[in-house]
Amino acid sequence: MSSPSVYQVNLQNQYGGGEVYTRFFTMALIDLGYQVVLFVSRKADFWESLLPAGVELVRVGGPAEILRALPQAKSLVVTQTGLDAAAALWVAKRHVLCGFVHMPMYERDPAGFRHYHLLLAVSQHVLDSVRERGYGKVFGEPMYGVADPRRGASGDALVANSEYDWDRRKLRDRLLGLAEPWWRRHRSPSEFKKRPGLTLGIVSRLTPIKQFPLMFGILAAEIARFPRVSLEIFGSGGYASVRDLRASLAPVLKQVRFWGHQPNVAAVYPQLDFVVSGLPEKEALGLNLIEAQYCGTPVLAVRAPPFTETVIEPQTGFFFADPRQDGGGSFGQLLERLLAGAARPDPRQASAHLERFSVAVFRERVARALAAAAQIAETMAADGVNAMQTAARTSFGR
Repeated sequence: MSSPSVYQVNLQNQYGGGEVYTRFFTMALIDLGYQVVLFVSRKADFWESLLPAGVELVRVGGPAEILRALPQAKSLVVTQTGLDAAAALWVAKRHVLCGFVHMPMYERDPAGFRHYHLLLAVSQHVLDSVRERGYGKVFGEPMYGVADPRRGASGDALVANSEYDWDRRKLRDRLLGLAEPWWRRHRSPSEFKKRPGLTLGIVSRLTPIKQFPLMFGILAAEIARFPRVSLEIFGSGGYASVRDLRASLAPVLKQVRFWGHQPNVAAVYPQLDFVVSGLPEKEALGLNLIEAQYCGTPVLAVRAPPFTETVIEPQTGFFFADPRQDGGGSFGQLLERLLAGAARPDPRQASAHLERFSVAVFRERVARALAAAAQIAETMAADGVNAMQTAARTSFGR
């Protein structure tokens, strides 16, 4: 007897936290005995190196091709990137449609989600925002995630890569992308070596939801007070995101280095004294903060959800006030304490906390979510039988 199948959808073209999430959700499905079919964008070139063996990878140009490729029999469809309203309605009429919500409903409300049978929130912060929008069909516990920093990559050398994700659809980006190899040759250094003093790090895609330009536009003045503080940025982003971040860090650029995307982030975290969060309200979970703690690197984070769900002060890091509220004063005080010799915690000693983000505990949450989806399927089947019986009685009565 063949294993049941789950049809998963991730149409993201670029690699980020949602793609890492797709990886460990897929691994949980396989461990639970499911076959996995994953629909991905033809433009995404990273999936083969990211996925475990046994996944059927189907490359498509958009939702229309997914609809044609789904089986006739009622199946479980789980999306990592939400379907638009028309596609979601089509799938929901024929299958059980579940979807991960990877971002809080902050200034957004995807129309397609109204047709989903079950939404799976990645944190309590996201779960609360979904409920505030009036969604009732939401799984009642946050899914969280897995500390999976290695992801199959190897090698310890940290070499400077491009900090830009060039959008080849734009003439400006095409021209700058062509010129980049020339002007990168005039940059130094090319290989990472930790500098003396206190080393802070960003390990993240440089996306708008992190709000790094806004945050460092305030915090740069505090960092400038402490020349022994270095900020190492490991990650890449669009031209505008990198440009705006550089502009916000203008007062301290001598203390800042950009290293671009690194395939082996497990080699990055031990080089840092602390990993720094972005601003909170658009952030869903912060996998980078969970990974850092797993690797023994503590975190500096804004005291707000979702970071208050994933960081325990002082065992795994320290909180500071939202700089928009205090002008960065508490962050500056925190830097002063750390430079004065405040004890640096080792998050690996907080074993009970880290266990929440283990493979085994995540797999248990996935099993409970799949059980909820199975109940929905049973209800749909029963409703279908009742509808057929009602139609038959009506027809016979005529």
